[in-house]
Amino acid sequence: MTKVLVTNDDGIDSPGLHALAGLAVELGLEVLVAAPARESSGASASLGAVEESGRVVVEPRPIDALPSVQSLAVRAAPAFIVRSALHGAFGAEPDLVLSGVNQGPNTGHAVLHSGTVGAAMTAAAYGRRSLAVSLAAGGDQWRWATAVAIARPVVEWLVQPGAVTVLNLNVPNTALERVRGLRRAPLASFGAVQTKVTEVGYGYVHLEYSEVDPTHEPESDAGLLAHNWACITPLVPLCEGSTIDVNGLEFVT
Repeated sequence: MTKVLVTNDDGIDSPGLHALAGLAVELGLEVLVAAPARESSGASASLGAVEESGRVVVEPRPIDALPSVQSLAVRAAPAFIVRSALHGAFGAEPDLVLSGVNQGPNTGHAVLHSGTVGAAMTAAAYGRRSLAVSLAAGGDQWRWATAVAIARPVVEWLVQPGAVTVLNLNVPNTALERVRGLRRAPLASFGAVQTKVTEVGYGYVHLEYSEVDPTHEPESDAGLLAHNWACITPLVPLCEGSTIDVNGLEFVT
């Protein structure tokens, strides 16, 4: 049976994490949940952790909806958790890593800073297939069921034998019937937020943040997501030498 680690950067109590773990259970995978005890957004592939007497703190944190799943709250960044799991820290090493579902998109070159994506990239560095899943912001509620429905065929594809692959999946935060489909997309040349230094003084700097219009690059992951397409992007630097073909993935509303 395929062993899967489910983690995130929003923390152990995130409903997006629970939804993704639930999908893995439904697909018959052997699931371990190990996620940060506190939010670790923006952690990238950081290996930061909280230690007590030289030991990283790990606490059981059961998920009510998934009573049969081992679930651990780790006082560490997601990439640290993945690395630890792949060294046997939480039992048998996982074959696959699922990261998310993140609250908010991870598009463009700004994925470099994402703890959600950092966890998936760390898995790839250790020779494991992995998937980062994010749900776009906006609307009056988080549509976790939509993210799970779109992610299902991707996870089913990932559990099949193949080359090391790390995929970044972004899903519109809308009702499933409004999602136009699933498309492969390149990373946008920008992130969701632009940063600008507006003031430099003695002992401080002041930064200003502004949202970027994703329609400037309509065929990018950000542009497609803004028009209700789910988009998938292979992140290949750690998979150099392998051919990643996601053309067999198809989602039909």
